[in-house]
Amino acid sequence: MEKFTKLTGVAAPLPMINIDTDMIIPKQFLKTIKRSGLGKNLFDEMRYTPEGGEVADFVLNKPAYRQAKVLIAGANFGCGSSREHAPWAIADFGIRCVIAASFADIFFNNCFKNGILPIKLPQAQVDALMKQAENGANATFTVDLETQEITAPDGSKTAFEVDSFRRHCLLNGLDDIGLTLQKNAKIEAFEAARKQSQPWL
Repeated sequence: MEKFTKLTGVAAPLPMINIDTDMIIPKQFLKTIKRSGLGKNLFDEMRYTPEGGEVADFVLNKPAYRQAKVLIAGANFGCGSSREHAPWAIADFGIRCVIAASFADIFFNNCFKNGILPIKLPQAQVDALMKQAENGANATFTVDLETQEITAPDGSKTAFEVDSFRRHCLLNGLDDIGLTLQKNAKIEAFEAARKQSQPWL
């Protein structure tokens, strides 16, 4: 998993509440088990017309936000089904941080496992950052996980909290497999001893 230390990029404002995982990545795109290739279908039903054309006024279709790395969203982001394809699609698009007042628990947990930093802030702070994100290409934010601060385009800083273990995993690029591989020497020693004591297994 790619390490997350400091992220600088444009933040896209999406002031909708209760954005569920089917809105993030609709069900017809869940056939794949690959984590790549889903970014083009992120928010598919909001980004595209039934004929496949772009919806011009959807935020990620606007020129200023096509390369957004941060998403500032409404409360209860990621609700609905537990599909892990949702954070896969967000990450594949290039977004590494989502800021909202609240998240659905399963989506929140899946973000950390896929190199995305979800940040919970009081609604008033989210609203203030959202307003600055509306400045288009000038809406460049820096999210520093080491200092746990968001620097807005106007230079103001907003502190955020994050679980220490999850912070450690993101800073070091450790997903569940990476965490297991840290114990590789002990695993190999156990397997070698088991083969000696129980060769029939």
